[in-house]
Amino acid sequence: MAKALIIPVKEDIATLRKLLKSSLPLFVPRIRMLIEMKKEGEQGISKRELMSRIGASSQAIHNWRTSYKTGGLKALLSHNRKGFKPSVFTKEEHDKLYALLHDPQNNITGFVELREWVLEEFKKDIKYNTLLKYCVSNFGAKTKVARKSHINKDGEQVEAFKKTLVVSAEKP
Repeated sequence: MAKALIIPVKEDIATLRKLLKSSLPLFVPRIRMLIEMKKEGEQGISKRELMSRIGASSQAIHNWRTSYKTGGLKALLSHNRKGFKPSVFTKEEHDKLYALLHDPQNNITGFVELREWVLEEFKKDIKYNTLLKYCVSNFGAKTKVARKSHINKDGEQVEAFKKTLVVSAEKP
C-alpha cells in the first residue's frame, strides 16, 4: 500500500462545511477532499482512499492536492474555464448583415452568395456552415424559403395590374 501524502489543511472542518454548502458544483469534490484530509489529520490519507471516498479520478486528486499545496484554498477553488467562443462578427458587421438580410431589394438569393458578399465586404473567409448557423440563430434565416420577387419589379405596375384584373364571380 502506498504511503499517505501528508498535506496540512489550514482551514477547520466547520469553515469547510460552510464553504461546501455555498460553493459551485464544480468545487464540491475539491472541498470534500479537504474535509477528508482534515479528518485524517497527522496520519494523512492515501490517494486511493481519497478516490474511493470522493469518487474522483486519480489524476484529479493529484491535481487538486498539488494546487492546494502550492497555492492554498484560493488556488484550489479557481479554474481556467474560458466560456463561450467570441462571435464571428463584430457588432457593426452584425448590423450590416441584419440590414442586408431584411432589405427586400437585395439581390442575394442564397447563403453561397451571402458568403461571397461577406468575403467582399468584411474580408472574412467564413465557412458556409458557420455563416448558415450564425444567420439562423441570430436572424431566424432559413435554408429554404419562397422565391423572392425580382428586384427590378415595379410596384406601381403591380398595383395597376391588380386593379385591372377582372375576377369572375360566377362559376362556370
